[in-house]
Amino acid sequence: MAEKPLAGIKVIDVSRVLAGPYATMLLADMGAEVIKIERPGQGDDSRNFGPFINGKSAYFMSVNRGKKSVVLDLKDPEDRERFKDLIRQADVLVENFRPGAMERLGLGYDSLSALNPRLIYAACSGFGQQGPYSLKPAYDIIIQAMSGLMSITGPGPGQPTRVGTSIADLVAALFTVIGILAALNDRNRTGLGQMVDVAMLDCQLALLENALARYFATGEDPVPLGNRHPSITPFSSFNAADGQFVLAMGNNSLWQTFCNAVDRPALLEDPRFADNASRTTHWAELHQILEELFRTKTVAEWLELLGSHGIPCGPINTISAVASDPHVQERGMVVELVDQEAGPVKMAGLPIKFSRSRCTIDKPAPGLGAHTVEVLSSLARHGHNTDKT
Repeated sequence: MAEKPLAGIKVIDVSRVLAGPYATMLLADMGAEVIKIERPGQGDDSRNFGPFINGKSAYFMSVNRGKKSVVLDLKDPEDRERFKDLIRQADVLVENFRPGAMERLGLGYDSLSALNPRLIYAACSGFGQQGPYSLKPAYDIIIQAMSGLMSITGPGPGQPTRVGTSIADLVAALFTVIGILAALNDRNRTGLGQMVDVAMLDCQLALLENALARYFATGEDPVPLGNRHPSITPFSSFNAADGQFVLAMGNNSLWQTFCNAVDRPALLEDPRFADNASRTTHWAELHQILEELFRTKTVAEWLELLGSHGIPCGPINTISAVASDPHVQERGMVVELVDQEAGPVKMAGLPIKFSRSRCTIDKPAPGLGAHTVEVLSSLARHGHNTDKT
């Protein structure tokens, strides 16, 4: 079996909670050695977030698998020197403090790059290293609100709604990984590292795509539309006899196939539904017609019928349903690790598949400080001062 694609890359992770740890988890999944630096006594804040399995945080375990935990107090001068020794050997540093926090410790980009000019220093913060908001505190819900995402999410106007996962944190993590990989490639050419500055607000704005396009084209603020698409119709959720399902038809050919499949040829002759623009304009009328139709069969019956004609449709799964879905299982998207404290723990797998490298996920999240002696002893073998362990 080929080595994982990031084998040989050493990452020092001083991030905490979600955005930074999720980014470094992905790097670890792809083969990087990730050394997680944690505070003495309490470690990453998320170690105290529920739910707990045999006393260990499921939240923490889900985003810190495959890492090594080293306890260092970065406010202690001796531990700061040990940290610098780690940096001298590292390829990447990931931090998600507010701008200025690492500089106050004497561990900012300028200081660390002087120790290791090949270092990729990735800073993932709420608002970035510069700008009027750079020092403001940020959590996922703050970014979802300020980015405009909440203003276009929800059942209708006046009901802004947070997306049901921490999308602002997670998207920032993904862009951080992209930036790190790009900087590593640049280092292959130039021999030099650089700083990667990722802001959660910037990342969320980059995902607004259609909403921004509509605003710039019309000058009007988009509003929440529930589950339907603003410019493609029908593209929404519908009620069947026993529940709901989703249906998406992105072109007129699919619309024609649909009308014939459900034995409603008259819809093809109706000028209100002649093309996508007309269907979108007359969405309310079309929605009523389709709702009456779909209530005549169960979800399973509609999915079978529409699916057999190649019409994009799907169930609205619960989390338990998707976790047990045979396709999800076959793709390796649910993995089970055995944690020394928690026992068997299931979590999401790596969504990136490689033809040659196999990124097996087999190492659980570390106990606090579990690798301190191992990692610092390794520094000692390389001739660095590591008396305090």
